[in-house]
Amino acid sequence: MTPQTAAAPNDLRPVLERAAEGGRITPGEALELYRRAPLHALGAAADAARRRRYAGTEHIATYIIERNINYTNVCVTACRFCAFYAPPSSDRGWTRDLDDILRRCAETVALGGTQIMFQGGHHPDFGVEYYERHFSAIKEAFPELVIHSLGASEVEHMARISGVSAEEAIRRLHAAGLDSFAGAGAELLPERPRKAIAPLKESGERWLEIMETAHRLGVESTSTMLMGTGETNAERIEHLRMLRDVQDRTGGFRAFIPYTYQPENNHLRGRTQTTLFEYLRLIAVARLFLDNVAHIQGSWLTTGKEAGQLSLHYGADDLGSVMLEENVVSSAGARHRSNRLELLHLIRTAGRVPAQRSTTYEHLVVHDDPAEDPVDDHVVSHLSSTAIDGGTAHPELTIVP
Repeated sequence: MTPQTAAAPNDLRPVLERAAEGGRITPGEALELYRRAPLHALGAAADAARRRRYAGTEHIATYIIERNINYTNVCVTACRFCAFYAPPSSDRGWTRDLDDILRRCAETVALGGTQIMFQGGHHPDFGVEYYERHFSAIKEAFPELVIHSLGASEVEHMARISGVSAEEAIRRLHAAGLDSFAGAGAELLPERPRKAIAPLKESGERWLEIMETAHRLGVESTSTMLMGTGETNAERIEHLRMLRDVQDRTGGFRAFIPYTYQPENNHLRGRTQTTLFEYLRLIAVARLFLDNVAHIQGSWLTTGKEAGQLSLHYGADDLGSVMLEENVVSSAGARHRSNRLELLHLIRTAGRVPAQRSTTYEHLVVHDDPAEDPVDDHVVSHLSSTAIDGGTAHPELTIVP
């Protein structure tokens, strides 16, 4: 019996110890840990697993500077949890032109950003050709920017619009400049909760099939999970099981990123949400169960900065991003903002050394000495340019030719 598992019930101690030491646990065992393991024992085991995986750099927690460029809010999918979309017939619909998108990319580069997430609605007119044109233009103008964007749902939609297979769509996107998929549209993969909140989306099995195809073609991705829309504990663990099975075959998921449902301005109307403790328990179980996924990201954007900081003690090794622009979850009520200095402070006061990372998790800058911290106060998350009054993101920033 280790100090980390001393407080656990007798039947769970061997499971926690095996998982903390890097051994594989079953979905049934993961569910029991999620339901019954004492919170601190669960967190301690997950942190031990993290330290074991990152021996030598276990003192570091990472972040990234990025921008989520939402190119349109017009969408035919009408997910019940979404407050961002507008139906094609609505006068609330908008689409950014290419010049506007390139201007936002220029701001990202000027602020030290290394990655853009290009995400929007399932526009009825946007096939593969639309994304090829935009990705090619972004890469030509800003070859240093990583395009970490879209997900299986967008691929399914654009392939149908263009009359091509998902595989051909992925090949063409990659050739045009897409570096990796952001794992968007996973929501909840098990059938019952997925149909309840996103009845017009592809099945969870189809989402995974498209991601598996992308991995086979050399396009890696992250994986996500939306918590708090009425799913059961068992369905949360089943979501993890479905991801782990694909990861066993492909190894293409770089990270797992759970985030929480935001209750404003959508059809679910806040009828169910996730507690802080449920979120932390899921982070910890994910670190123990997803033994084949390298990175677990804490989501301060939806849970709040304090919860994000706590996640670093429950198995997370990454605190996400200073997101220079975000419109989707902020439309549903997320109002948490941060800047780079605050994110560094959150990581440091969690007992870790902050490091700015790349999309593929290489350390670009390790902030060993607080006296050497960057002081650019423009590097701030802006939530958001469309969902909150105030115009476009960072109107005070002037780009010098």
